[in-house]
Amino acid sequence: MTLFLTIIQLIVSLGLIVAVLMQSGTSAGLSGSIAGAGETFFGKKKGMDKVFSKLATVCAVLFLAITLIIAII
Repeated sequence: MTLFLTIIQLIVSLGLIVAVLMQSGTSAGLSGSIAGAGETFFGKKKGMDKVFSKLATVCAVLFLAITLIIAII
């Protein structure tokens, strides 16, 4: 059981890494950081960024849940 959960955790962690790395970065400089914060605050994520953001959230929750289950077992 523990081996199965560990393998699932490995797959979820790789998915989390890919989802985070595939998101587009913010622009460099002070104006980019202000515009990036405004876009995040008002929810102007477009296209694949929105998909990767949701995928990263799901993978993070699954990773946390599986880690807690393994710790309890």
